[in-house]
Amino acid sequence: MLEWSQIIQSLPLLLAGLWSTLQMSAVGLAIGFVIAVGVCGLRLSPRAVLRRLGGAYITIFRGVPLLIQLLFLYNVLPRLGLGVTPVVAAIAGLSLCCGAYIAEILRGGFLTLPRGQAESALMLGLSHRALLLRIQIPQVVRLTSPALVNEVILLIKASSLISVVGISELTRTAQNLAASTFLQLEFYLAAAALYCVLNVSLALLGSWLEIRLRRDRA
Repeated sequence: MLEWSQIIQSLPLLLAGLWSTLQMSAVGLAIGFVIAVGVCGLRLSPRAVLRRLGGAYITIFRGVPLLIQLLFLYNVLPRLGLGVTPVVAAIAGLSLCCGAYIAEILRGGFLTLPRGQAESALMLGLSHRALLLRIQIPQVVRLTSPALVNEVILLIKASSLISVVGISELTRTAQNLAASTFLQLEFYLAAAALYCVLNVSLALLGSWLEIRLRRDRA
Protein backbone atom coordinates (compact mmCIF):
# COMPACT_ATOMS: atom_id res chain seq x y z
CA MET A 1 0.00 0.00 0.00
CA LEU A 2 1.20 3.48 -0.82
CA GLU A 3 1.65 5.95 2.02
CA TRP A 4 -0.67 8.61 0.62
CA SER A 5 -0.60 10.58 3.88
CA GLN A 6 3.14 11.17 3.51
CA ILE A 7 2.73 12.34 -0.08
CA ILE A 8 -0.07 14.74 0.85
CA GLN A 9 1.92 16.04 3.80
CA SER A 10 4.96 16.65 1.60
CA LEU A 11 3.01 18.06 -1.34
CA PRO A 12 3.95 21.70 -0.59
CA LEU A 13 7.64 20.74 -0.81
CA LEU A 14 7.10 18.88 -4.08
CA LEU A 15 5.20 21.82 -5.54
CA ALA A 16 7.99 24.16 -4.43
CA GLY A 17 10.42 21.90 -6.25
CA LEU A 18 8.18 21.97 -9.32
CA TRP A 19 8.09 25.77 -9.18
CA SER A 20 11.90 25.83 -9.05
CA THR A 21 11.96 23.54 -12.09
CA LEU A 22 9.65 25.89 -13.95
CA GLN A 23 11.71 28.96 -13.02
CA MET A 24 15.03 27.43 -14.06
CA SER A 25 13.53 26.08 -17.28
CA ALA A 26 11.85 29.38 -18.18
CA VAL A 27 15.00 31.44 -17.66
CA GLY A 28 17.10 28.86 -19.48
CA LEU A 29 14.64 28.85 -22.37
CA ALA A 30 14.54 32.65 -22.63
CA ILE A 31 18.33 33.02 -22.65
CA GLY A 32 18.69 29.95 -24.86
CA PHE A 33 16.35 31.44 -27.44
CA VAL A 34 18.44 34.61 -27.63
CA ILE A 35 21.57 32.49 -28.05
CA ALA A 36 19.79 30.40 -30.68
CA VAL A 37 18.91 33.46 -32.78
CA GLY A 38 22.57 34.53 -32.78
CA VAL A 39 23.89 31.06 -33.57
CA CYS A 40 21.26 30.62 -36.28
CA GLY A 41 22.45 33.89 -37.80
CA LEU A 42 25.99 32.50 -37.86
CA ARG A 43 24.81 29.28 -39.49
CA LEU A 44 23.01 31.23 -42.22
CA SER A 45 25.82 33.72 -42.78
CA PRO A 46 27.30 33.98 -46.29
CA ARG A 47 30.76 33.89 -44.68
CA ALA A 48 32.16 30.39 -44.33
CA VAL A 49 34.09 31.27 -41.16
CA LEU A 50 30.94 32.35 -39.36
CA ARG A 51 29.05 29.29 -40.56
CA ARG A 52 31.80 27.05 -39.21
CA LEU A 53 31.79 28.94 -35.91
CA GLY A 54 28.05 28.42 -35.53
CA GLY A 55 28.42 24.79 -36.55
CA ALA A 56 31.16 24.25 -33.96
CA TYR A 57 28.94 25.66 -31.20
CA ILE A 58 26.08 23.35 -32.17
CA THR A 59 28.36 20.33 -32.47
CA ILE A 60 29.84 20.88 -29.02
CA PHE A 61 26.67 21.64 -27.08
CA ARG A 62 24.60 18.99 -28.82
CA GLY A 63 27.35 16.39 -28.69
CA VAL A 64 28.38 16.75 -25.02
CA PRO A 65 25.78 15.49 -22.50
CA LEU A 66 24.12 18.22 -20.44
CA LEU A 67 25.26 16.49 -17.24
CA ILE A 68 28.92 16.89 -18.26
CA GLN A 69 28.32 20.52 -19.19
CA LEU A 70 26.79 21.23 -15.76
CA LEU A 71 29.63 19.50 -13.93
CA PHE A 72 32.18 21.43 -16.00
CA LEU A 73 30.53 24.78 -15.29
CA TYR A 74 30.18 24.13 -11.57
CA ASN A 75 33.38 22.25 -10.77
CA VAL A 76 35.96 23.18 -13.40
CA LEU A 77 35.35 26.90 -13.97
CA PRO A 78 36.12 27.79 -10.31
CA ARG A 79 39.55 26.19 -10.75
CA LEU A 80 40.11 28.56 -13.65
CA GLY A 81 39.24 31.53 -11.45
CA LEU A 82 35.60 31.83 -12.60
CA GLY A 83 33.52 31.10 -9.54
CA VAL A 84 29.87 30.37 -10.30
CA THR A 85 26.91 29.80 -8.00
CA PRO A 86 24.67 26.74 -8.40
CA VAL A 87 21.91 28.89 -9.92
CA VAL A 88 24.27 30.48 -12.46
CA ALA A 89 25.73 27.09 -13.39
CA ALA A 90 22.26 25.58 -13.81
CA ILE A 91 20.90 28.42 -15.93
CA ALA A 92 24.07 28.64 -18.02
CA GLY A 93 24.06 24.91 -18.69
CA LEU A 94 20.41 24.84 -19.69
CA SER A 95 20.73 27.97 -21.82
CA LEU A 96 23.82 26.89 -23.74
CA CYS A 97 22.46 23.41 -24.44
CA CYS A 98 18.97 24.62 -25.28
CA GLY A 99 20.37 27.34 -27.56
CA ALA A 100 22.16 24.75 -29.70
CA TYR A 101 19.01 22.72 -30.33
CA ILE A 102 16.74 25.72 -30.92
CA ALA A 103 19.29 27.23 -33.33
CA GLU A 104 18.94 24.22 -35.62
CA ILE A 105 15.14 24.37 -35.35
CA LEU A 106 15.16 28.06 -36.30
CA ARG A 107 17.63 27.46 -39.13
CA GLY A 108 15.24 24.92 -40.62
CA GLY A 109 12.44 27.48 -40.36
CA PHE A 110 14.47 30.22 -42.05
CA LEU A 111 15.37 27.89 -44.91
CA THR A 112 11.67 27.38 -45.66
CA LEU A 113 11.00 31.10 -46.15
CA PRO A 114 10.67 32.30 -49.76
CA ARG A 115 13.95 33.81 -50.95
CA GLY A 116 12.26 36.69 -52.70
CA GLN A 117 10.54 37.84 -49.52
CA ALA A 118 13.66 39.41 -48.02
CA GLU A 119 14.65 41.05 -51.30
CA SER A 120 11.19 42.57 -51.70
CA ALA A 121 11.16 43.91 -48.13
CA LEU A 122 14.61 45.48 -48.53
CA MET A 123 13.60 47.07 -51.83
CA LEU A 124 10.64 48.67 -50.06
CA GLY A 125 13.04 50.36 -47.65
CA LEU A 126 12.82 48.01 -44.69
CA SER A 127 16.04 47.68 -42.73
CA HIS A 128 17.68 44.31 -42.15
CA ARG A 129 16.84 44.54 -38.44
CA ALA A 130 13.18 45.33 -39.07
CA LEU A 131 13.01 42.56 -41.65
CA LEU A 132 14.37 40.08 -39.12
CA LEU A 133 12.34 41.16 -36.10
CA ARG A 134 9.02 42.08 -37.73
CA ILE A 135 8.73 39.65 -40.62
CA GLN A 136 11.11 36.71 -40.53
CA ILE A 137 11.33 35.70 -36.86
CA PRO A 138 7.50 35.77 -36.32
CA GLN A 139 7.06 33.57 -39.41
CA VAL A 140 9.79 31.17 -38.34
CA VAL A 141 8.33 30.83 -34.84
CA ARG A 142 4.93 30.00 -36.32
CA LEU A 143 6.41 27.48 -38.73
CA THR A 144 8.52 25.77 -36.09
CA SER A 145 6.07 25.99 -33.17
CA PRO A 146 5.56 22.18 -32.88
CA ALA A 147 9.32 21.59 -32.72
CA LEU A 148 9.78 24.47 -30.28
CA VAL A 149 7.10 23.12 -27.93
CA ASN A 150 8.76 19.72 -28.10
CA GLU A 151 12.07 21.33 -27.19
CA VAL A 152 10.46 23.05 -24.19
CA ILE A 153 9.19 19.67 -22.96
CA LEU A 154 12.64 18.13 -23.43
CA LEU A 155 14.20 21.06 -21.58
CA ILE A 156 11.91 20.60 -18.59
CA LYS A 157 12.78 16.91 -18.43
CA ALA A 158 16.48 17.68 -18.82
CA SER A 159 16.24 20.23 -15.99
CA SER A 160 16.15 17.29 -13.58
CA LEU A 161 19.93 17.10 -14.12
CA ILE A 162 20.53 20.47 -12.46
CA SER A 163 20.13 18.70 -9.13
CA VAL A 164 23.80 17.67 -9.50
CA VAL A 165 24.86 21.29 -8.81
CA GLY A 166 22.69 21.53 -5.71
CA ILE A 167 19.50 23.09 -7.04
CA SER A 168 16.45 21.91 -5.09
CA GLU A 169 14.19 21.37 -8.07
CA LEU A 170 11.56 18.64 -8.30
CA THR A 171 13.90 15.69 -8.74
CA ARG A 172 16.25 16.72 -5.91
CA THR A 173 13.25 17.38 -3.64
CA ALA A 174 11.82 13.94 -4.36
CA GLN A 175 15.22 12.35 -3.72
CA ASN A 176 15.57 14.13 -0.38
CA LEU A 177 12.07 13.15 0.73
CA ALA A 178 12.57 9.56 -0.37
CA ALA A 179 15.86 9.35 1.52
CA SER A 180 14.45 10.83 4.72
CA THR A 181 11.25 8.75 4.78
CA PHE A 182 12.44 5.56 3.03
CA LEU A 183 9.39 5.87 0.75
CA GLN A 184 11.18 5.77 -2.60
CA LEU A 185 8.25 4.39 -4.56
CA GLU A 186 5.79 6.98 -3.28
CA PHE A 187 7.90 10.07 -3.84
CA TYR A 188 9.37 9.02 -7.18
CA LEU A 189 5.85 8.25 -8.40
CA ALA A 190 4.69 11.65 -7.14
CA ALA A 191 7.55 13.41 -8.97
CA ALA A 192 6.83 11.43 -12.14
CA ALA A 193 3.15 12.36 -11.92
CA LEU A 194 3.95 16.08 -11.56
CA TYR A 195 6.37 15.98 -14.50
CA CYS A 196 3.77 14.12 -16.57
CA VAL A 197 0.97 16.59 -15.77
CA LEU A 198 3.21 19.54 -16.63
CA ASN A 199 4.51 18.11 -19.89
CA VAL A 200 1.14 16.80 -21.06
CA SER A 201 -0.31 20.26 -20.40
CA LEU A 202 2.45 21.83 -22.48
CA ALA A 203 1.86 19.30 -25.28
CA LEU A 204 -1.87 20.11 -25.30
CA LEU A 205 -1.09 23.82 -25.32
CA GLY A 206 1.28 23.28 -28.24
CA SER A 207 -1.41 21.38 -30.17
CA TRP A 208 -3.90 24.18 -29.54
CA LEU A 209 -1.41 26.81 -30.70
CA GLU A 210 -0.64 24.80 -33.83
CA ILE A 211 -4.35 24.61 -34.70
CA ARG A 212 -4.77 28.34 -34.10
CA LEU A 213 -1.78 29.18 -36.28
CA ARG A 214 -3.09 26.98 -39.07
CA ARG A 215 -6.42 28.76 -38.93
CA ASP A 216 -4.71 32.16 -39.00
CA ARG A 217 -2.73 31.17 -42.08
CA ALA A 218 -5.81 29.78 -43.83
